[in-house]
Amino acid sequence: MRSFHDIRAMAAANKGGEAALSALLGETQPRTEAELAAIGDDRWLAMFTRCIFQAGFNWKVIDAKWPGFEEAFEGFDPARIAHWPDERLDALASDARVVRNAAKIHSVRDNALFLRDLARNGGSASAVLAAWPASDQIGLMDLLKTRGSRLGGNTGQYALRFMGKESFILSASVLAALRREGIVDGTSLSKKSLAAIQGAFNQWKAESGASLTEISRILAFSHSDPD
Repeated sequence: MRSFHDIRAMAAANKGGEAALSALLGETQPRTEAELAAIGDDRWLAMFTRCIFQAGFNWKVIDAKWPGFEEAFEGFDPARIAHWPDERLDALASDARVVRNAAKIHSVRDNALFLRDLARNGGSASAVLAAWPASDQIGLMDLLKTRGSRLGGNTGQYALRFMGKESFILSASVLAALRREGIVDGTSLSKKSLAAIQGAFNQWKAESGASLTEISRILAFSHSDPD
């Protein structure tokens, strides 16, 4: 496995030099734990929903329709949506304000229940998610996958990134870079592979002092396109 210094040099060469790379990295810095904890749980539910609907769909369409989503789901308050009956969710499947995908619409209530349960144990779901250590992102990914709805794979990872949580995204470019460095083989992401990935990110973070977000982006830049 190459030193992070060498990987950053590869990324800089791909992007036109260190100054150009630094400018790109400055665009997306993670929020602090305090900043994340201050975000309302409704914004987490909104982001989960947005990423779920973007998955396998044209992101620009979701962006254009998003004000309608906010209206249809009444601001995404988890405590309220957790009690919505099936009939109300079914009605949204014919509502032109949203993308009419019944399974994804029902996932909103499932994730409202998930966030409500987190809030019961930690004061707010935001506080729990903000405090989750970056050194165990694979544990957080497992939490989203097993207790949330449709938040496995890259969907949950993008939600964390867009909310500003320090995190890596296992995009095609990042995985290609990890294969190049001998961290993983092939495309399978077994528990053993995920543990190896977390270990590599933790080692690079200790070596460089960079956030997982920055390391993830540099890995992607060192291969081809950003994640």
